[in-house]
Amino acid sequence: MKLMFIGADHEVTGSCHYLEAAGKKILVDYGMEQGKDYFENVPLPVSAPEIDYVFLTHAHVDHSGNLPLLYAKGFRGKIFSTVATASLCNIMLRDCAHIQMQEAEWRNRKAKRTKDIAEMEPAYTMEDAEKTIKCCVPCRYGEEVEVCEGIKIRFTDIGHLLGSSSIEVWLQEKNVSKKIVFSGDIGNKDQPLIRDPQKTDAADYVVMESTYGDRLHTTDRPDYIKALTEILERTFSRGGNVVIPSFAVGRTQEMLYFIRKIKKEGLVKSNPDFQVFVDSPLAVEATEIFNDNQMDCYDEEAMELVKKRINPITFPGLNLAITTEESRAINEDPEPKVIISASGMCEAGRIRHHLKHNLWREECTILFVGYQSVGTTGRAIVDGADQVKLFGETIDVKADICKLEGLSGHADKNGLIEWINGFTVQKPKKVFVVHGEDSVCSSFAGCLRSEYGFDAMAPYSGTEVDLISGVVLKEGMPIPVKRKESTLVSDVYARLKAAGARLMGIIAKSEGISNKDKAKFADQINSLCDKWSK
Repeated sequence: MKLMFIGADHEVTGSCHYLEAAGKKILVDYGMEQGKDYFENVPLPVSAPEIDYVFLTHAHVDHSGNLPLLYAKGFRGKIFSTVATASLCNIMLRDCAHIQMQEAEWRNRKAKRTKDIAEMEPAYTMEDAEKTIKCCVPCRYGEEVEVCEGIKIRFTDIGHLLGSSSIEVWLQEKNVSKKIVFSGDIGNKDQPLIRDPQKTDAADYVVMESTYGDRLHTTDRPDYIKALTEILERTFSRGGNVVIPSFAVGRTQEMLYFIRKIKKEGLVKSNPDFQVFVDSPLAVEATEIFNDNQMDCYDEEAMELVKKRINPITFPGLNLAITTEESRAINEDPEPKVIISASGMCEAGRIRHHLKHNLWREECTILFVGYQSVGTTGRAIVDGADQVKLFGETIDVKADICKLEGLSGHADKNGLIEWINGFTVQKPKKVFVVHGEDSVCSSFAGCLRSEYGFDAMAPYSGTEVDLISGVVLKEGMPIPVKRKESTLVSDVYARLKAAGARLMGIIAKSEGISNKDKAKFADQINSLCDKWSK
């Protein structure tokens, strides 16, 4: 039994862990890196075709976004997740593929204009994303799932996003049994719509996130309705728009929940019938998935509305922009309005167009409602940048920049400690702290050791642990990134190498094939080699 740390180690994004047990090779999450990347990740220790299973904590791209790349490289195993996560991945991975294909097309057009003949291809295609989705095995919360002989899993609601989960993994080899729990992203309490994070009471090992491991949310639950009402009233009285960069899944639906209350109670006196535009096809589809999963995922307050036949996230004046023409029309409308658009960190998508049209206008407000990673456009604006570049054009930051404080999908330091202290039946022998900025991972692990008596460490990428003995076999090293490789595109040679790796994986698994079929397969390979050697 072995655990290896691949991604989101002393960094916030790109979550990925590798397990070997019961003769199987498993990934827990395989996410994209977003924002500035500080440390190099070690590559996967095996080729994609050798991976048997993926256990997915939730659908956010920094946990799921590289799954189609894994498929493109030859993975053909099963992806286990909750029902809602599988549904969200159906739209989010397709959206990722669409963005990457657009990016590759744009770069190739630019290359032709500059007479640069280097042709670029997307890291994966829409077909890769769609076939990846077919690998998903949806599971219910609380259901023990026997993955194969020697491996069993269970998903527990962790309250971060619709369908998000911590994953309990039971491993058995010969006469040895071990249990490891992956926290996923631990949710904040008292979020609208979804339930509070649920605890797990026993484990041998825990891998837990630490995004907010160095800070505390406000002790009193913020009055989001009051704060948002004041921002709307102030901006509309100036004749401006309120532009909200928002994650299409989760935060957008929470904002709709708040705005429904504001409109129902007529709290914005100067413009009670203000229009709200959700400009993101992904967010529109995600909102439908929220509606489809009310019974499994909504909290008591939201369910009370559902029982009264009230949809908690829709209201008069809500407009859903799907097409490009509908998106463009929003900025042609002079009336003050709310524009909710993705991406939440302003790195891609339609929000960049809305920033271009509104960021320079003093009467407008840009309202941030989620975490902004270091190195992103959103973080630059929040940190007080005077100018930002959008579509190659320098835009002055003149709008009012606001942040809805306390609105977070992540637990703060106290919430993280409360969750890890929930292991009351069996305290973990080791706690591995991941998914946080460099200093945060180290300080939170130190806090768990010194104040709560846990054997805690913050591993770097490449760290390997023997789960039977608990011994660290190899310690990873912090290797600074020398140059940022694009996460969006890869060259054709890389795809060729991936195809070769997939072929070797198939050959490695051909032991059970008849000699006749193996001979035929060998002839086909030799014929192909003869063709291309010429």
